[in-house]
Amino acid sequence: MTKEIKITKKRPCRGDDGHKTVSVRMRDELVERLDRLSAETNRSRNELINILLESALSIVKVEE
Repeated sequence: MTKEIKITKKRPCRGDDGHKTVSVRMRDELVERLDRLSAETNRSRNELINILLESALSIVKVEE
């Protein structure tokens, strides 16, 4: 009887999936607005922050 050695594929380490964790301080009112929008859209706060940041970055204009 031959024994089998099973090796699973290596899972990416945290941070190796193209995402980074960042910490942001926000006023309570802003977090409350995000939470209301989260409940209304059935999306996580994290997902909403990413959507909103992507949208804002595409329309931002830097003035000199």
